[in-house]
Amino acid sequence: MTHPLTDQLDATGESYEIMACDPTLADTAAFCEHYGFDATESANLLVIRGKTGDEKYAACLVLASCRLDVNKVARKKLGARRVSFASPEQTLELTGMALGGVTPIGLPVTLPLWIDAAIMQLERVVLGGGDRSSKIIADPALLTHLPNAEVVDGLGKPIPLTAD
Repeated sequence: MTHPLTDQLDATGESYEIMACDPTLADTAAFCEHYGFDATESANLLVIRGKTGDEKYAACLVLASCRLDVNKVARKKLGARRVSFASPEQTLELTGMALGGVTPIGLPVTLPLWIDAAIMQLERVVLGGGDRSSKIIADPALLTHLPNAEVVDGLGKPIPLTAD
């Protein structure tokens, strides 16, 4: 069976692989632990929304080992005084994808896509597959071919390691 995003992935001209995964393990931490990937090579797509003024949304792609700098970088780019994460329901409505499977491939062209610059330094990045039963492993250069994609310095801030 062909994956629904194959045509869009092929159109980028970049290398990628679609990997099936157990839908109950689609959330990044569980996926990485079970399938042997590291959070430093896996990316999460987070949808944010402005809470003041006009209703504005943006999709932000950051490494799973980072936190989205929502209060500084993302808020400033969105041009809103206050920003929050979109709810799972809003994310599904905007992207057509459920949390655990949201991918930057196939997003509506009206939704800005901001990619943390750290992702572009990787040899490969693990992305949501558009559903909870697949992941896309791709050359990060693929991301620059997507509509409304913009690489943003400092979008993600590394999560400090804690001693156990």
